[in-house]
Amino acid sequence: MFSHIMVGANDVAASKRFYDAILGALGYEPGMMDERGRCFYFTATGVFAITPPINGEPATHGNGSTIGFAASSPEQADAWHAAGVANGGTSCEDAPGVREGAIGKLYLAYLRDPSGNKVCALHRVES
Repeated sequence: MFSHIMVGANDVAASKRFYDAILGALGYEPGMMDERGRCFYFTATGVFAITPPINGEPATHGNGSTIGFAASSPEQADAWHAAGVANGGTSCEDAPGVREGAIGKLYLAYLRDPSGNKVCALHRVES
């Protein structure tokens, strides 16, 4: 469905450290910087990117927006969360754990990145 997701960052270097850590916990390689100061994480199914805003204004997070990353297990989601907190992120929402809803049981862990963007690690719990 998505070709790429790009988030704004006021300090791309700090955001790169954060995303290298949390995406590394999910098994992805560190991001690659381009000549325009943007950072890209390439996968077989899409691209995640960090950029200073093109218009020169400060980056802001979207209130109500969340970007979710798939985790293969609750342990991987916990490692993702711990890596984020250790690398400039802040825990938000409830503590990592199982939530039940209309789509079943989900193991969720939430963080805010150094620019305030809300990200989540999600593992679908088998019934």
